[in-house]
Amino acid sequence: WGTTESVSEIRSFLGLAGYYRRFIEGFSKLALHLNQLTRKVQAFVWDDQCEKNFQELKRRLTSAHVLILPNPKESFVVYCDAYKMGLGGVLMQKGQSA
Repeated sequence: WGTTESVSEIRSFLGLAGYYRRFIEGFSKLALHLNQLTRKVQAFVWDDQCEKNFQELKRRLTSAHVLILPNPKESFVVYCDAYKMGLGGVLMQKGQSA
């Protein structure tokens, strides 16, 4: 995910990141400036704080700890999404909680 250039890209990123919010310490604080950009009364101005928080959220999303080891006897599910500027995917497995 490169630097975002529109409200729809921010919403898309926050939608993905929000799914994992319970695993990201300080998610609300990091997402605050990005959420403010999605308001209709707010002008879209990508400042240094937005970039810093965006990069930190990406870092935390891509370096998340494995919550539980996969069970080869259970099925896997692939979730994917694509947009003009990129794509993403997640391999998940239903099973017991950690």
